[in-house]
Amino acid sequence: MKRTFDVGTIRIHQDELFLISGPCVIEERDTMFKTAEKLKHVQDALNIPIIYKSSFMKDNRSAVDYYTGPGIDEGLKILEEVKVQFGFPVLSDIHFPSQVMDVAEVLDIIQIPAYLCMQTTLVTEAAKTGLPINIKHGQFLAPENMVKPIKKIESTGNEKIILTERGYTFGYNDLVVDPRSFYHLNKTDYPVVFDITHSIRKYGIPSADPKGGNKQYLDVLGRAGTAAGVDGLFIETHPSPERALCDAASQMCVNDLEEYLKPLIEIHNIEKKYR
Repeated sequence: MKRTFDVGTIRIHQDELFLISGPCVIEERDTMFKTAEKLKHVQDALNIPIIYKSSFMKDNRSAVDYYTGPGIDEGLKILEEVKVQFGFPVLSDIHFPSQVMDVAEVLDIIQIPAYLCMQTTLVTEAAKTGLPINIKHGQFLAPENMVKPIKKIESTGNEKIILTERGYTFGYNDLVVDPRSFYHLNKTDYPVVFDITHSIRKYGIPSADPKGGNKQYLDVLGRAGTAAGVDGLFIETHPSPERALCDAASQMCVNDLEEYLKPLIEIHNIEKKYR
């Protein structure tokens, strides 16, 4: 039986599919609020709990001159406004232990980026807040080895953990989603999320270049991952993905999200009967 816990007003458990969604990086307020308005509509129309995600800082961009976000102060201010106005729990990622205390005052979930999932000090300082921790599966780590960062979080007494799969680096800058990963992550008894849109990214290609993301795989990957028994989905969305300041080639248009989710919710409802 998987662990259950609260994220804001949402109860995270295996019986109800939940969604983590929002622009990859925090942009101007208009973009952030347009996305939130549409996500609120999707939440009400499909009765799916939504956690609003956007990064105040992206420190892993592949070039020094790429947009990295507004920074922690302005970014948290915008996330707090979204949280208050729309009622979403909010999630963002951190890169340094020094950011923990500030984000703990606003965020409902602290996310550890995939590249940093084995950083002991970062992981344990985030866990000490007592907030739920969404730890992304590193592209370099066998899925069964995710028990190692889990144990680091548990060492602080925090057992509110979400594990997010986003594919393995394979060959030349390609990401491959291995369904065996869902098996291993589910064995931990913590909620498992599939980050669909990051799994189609092509590393090193400018985000505005259509070659930087394989959107043709969104349907098959979403359906396969949901059928493999995930508890939540992670889909970055934007009102105009082609103009997004980060991951433009892989983000989904928020206006397409409702129709995209309908078959996935049906698949989840069938799959949970056989757990």
